[in-house]
Amino acid sequence: MNSTYYEAINLIERLHRQFLDVLKSELERASIFDINNVQSMILHNIGHDELTVGELTIRGYYLGSNVSYNVKKMVENGYLAQERSIHDKRSVRVKLTDKGRKLHEAVSRLYQAHASKLEAAGLPTQRLEGMNKVLNDLESFWADQMGKGGLNI
Repeated sequence: MNSTYYEAINLIERLHRQFLDVLKSELERASIFDINNVQSMILHNIGHDELTVGELTIRGYYLGSNVSYNVKKMVENGYLAQERSIHDKRSVRVKLTDKGRKLHEAVSRLYQAHASKLEAAGLPTQRLEGMNKVLNDLESFWADQMGKGGLNI
């Protein structure tokens, strides 16, 4: 097995969990307890748009059942508003409420604060651009692998 490939997979997973921990810590520091870190990422990905749960699933690469549950909780806690589509009554669109926009702006400021510290941490834009290229290539590679081969048990 290619240990470099395996290390990359593990690192991607670890980094995702670590970033979720950063968001959790920031929410707790701001005394925000009615939304969790995953929900805050979903909320941020909605941004200024009005989306269906299906569109949100595609945009954020979340699992549909998780998005539905998290959207329900964010509606209950006042971060999202939902409306039935006038064209398709089965389809529900969600958008940020004022409370949701306020949190979206706070998360955006957090991302900007992190970005402003990257150079000093030894992570200049050029290195991140290279990393992004590799991660996009890996995403394309994995997309190409869907439906090919399989486990030989």
